[in-house]
Amino acid sequence: MSERLPGLGLGLDTSHTPVEPRPSSVAVLYRRTGAGVEVYWVKRGKQLAFAGGFYAFPGGKLDAADAEVPVRGATGEEAALRSAAARELFEEAGVLVAEGAEALSPERLTELRKALLAGERGWGDILKAEGLELRADDFRAAGRWVTPPSLPVRFDTRFYLVEAPEHSRAEWWPGELSEGAWVTPADALARWGDGTALLHPPALHAFQVLGAFTDEAEARARMMTPSFCPGYVAQRIEFQQGVRVMALETPTLPPAAHTNAYVLGNGELLVVDPGASDVKQYAKLLSLLSGLKAEGLKVVAVVLTHHHGDHVGGARAVKERLGVPLWCHALTADRLDFPVERLLEDGEVLELAGDVPQRWRVLHTPGHARGHLCLVDERSRAAVVGDMVAGVGSIVIDPPEGNMREYLAQLARLRDLPVTTLYPAHGPPMPDGPAKLQEYLNHRALRESLILQAVPPEGATLAQVVSTAYADTPPLLHPVAERSALATLEKLMEEGRVREESLQYFRV
Repeated sequence: MSERLPGLGLGLDTSHTPVEPRPSSVAVLYRRTGAGVEVYWVKRGKQLAFAGGFYAFPGGKLDAADAEVPVRGATGEEAALRSAAARELFEEAGVLVAEGAEALSPERLTELRKALLAGERGWGDILKAEGLELRADDFRAAGRWVTPPSLPVRFDTRFYLVEAPEHSRAEWWPGELSEGAWVTPADALARWGDGTALLHPPALHAFQVLGAFTDEAEARARMMTPSFCPGYVAQRIEFQQGVRVMALETPTLPPAAHTNAYVLGNGELLVVDPGASDVKQYAKLLSLLSGLKAEGLKVVAVVLTHHHGDHVGGARAVKERLGVPLWCHALTADRLDFPVERLLEDGEVLELAGDVPQRWRVLHTPGHARGHLCLVDERSRAAVVGDMVAGVGSIVIDPPEGNMREYLAQLARLRDLPVTTLYPAHGPPMPDGPAKLQEYLNHRALRESLILQAVPPEGATLAQVVSTAYADTPPLLHPVAERSALATLEKLMEEGRVREESLQYFRV
């Protein structure tokens, strides 16, 4: 992703209208232990479009058929949402919470679960045929959360606290999920703390509440009243401890409409890429920082990954409002029209004091921009990667600032460290960093092959090469594709496989 390229704004839809959230339900299944409770969590498969690779609770979107299932003690939407929670709990964990389910053998439950997952039998049909009835009291309301408007997939989710029946046996099956297990809230929070289990705000809040479980009513009351969550939308998003993200609307390249500003640290803080120049946008970031300051945390610097406008738009205002220095690479500093107090170099470490100290290693990663930097946490190996990869859209390599050979080398460097979770400037985090980086390398290799094939010995213009090599890309985006195609042609010329003469490219 990049700032909007000169001359490419016409015809591109740069407005942002949040997608409508889909109704969904989640079942927070727990069982009592001598020391408190255990909770059943699942890890979503990394291939899933929403929250792939994150840990969560059994749940999913509301199906039309869920509304046709009667629920004793509830009607209308409340019944349908509980029906969805019960179905998802059975599909994903094998736990059937319904009156009469205790009479079913484990073998019968397995048969019914397989039939439901295969689409051979409907949810309502299974309940009716087995003489089972859903009860609202088994699915007790425990909160509502709405996905932030910056994400391309959104849900309006009702959470239900469900105590596991004595006869039940939770069991994870491979498919959409890659893990499933009982976990204590303390263990889950420790995994979140060291970056090995990413949690969305609702799951983090649930574990924090259930870690102090005394009784269900008190737990539900606390789960239903999270802090910093107006209109059910989380204002504090901390996917792993000490890595907070706030998506700010910026003039970036569609389909992205936001640039992620990151707040790193557990005492001393770094603010990375406050890219919004609109005061209404960066005011949201300043509000977050004000709240953290009231809790005893302190911003020590603003850091820029590179100089593009959608990354630096609010940098001057934020640093001046906070009274802190600005840090970046020298090749970024020379592109800015405001002071830089510290020039960062490859290999140096930024140490942040706090309850859990952090050490962020600076990597100079040119390719997208000459002064591009990434920050890698030495403890978890999570990486704030700017525009190396994107969770929404694609990365443009735009010569002469962009260099494809350097970009590919830095992708491989990050992969081989190896890093773990990637925190990009645009879109959600990517828990399996090495796999995502290899995916980018594979994609660029395939595109390079197509570009080379599109260059005939008798010559072709850049536009002709793009028309052939990017036949899978809408023509409206060909002007954008031309920039990365030019970067690839320059790489091929360096390697002696293509030559250029009078704006024509010839295969050698």
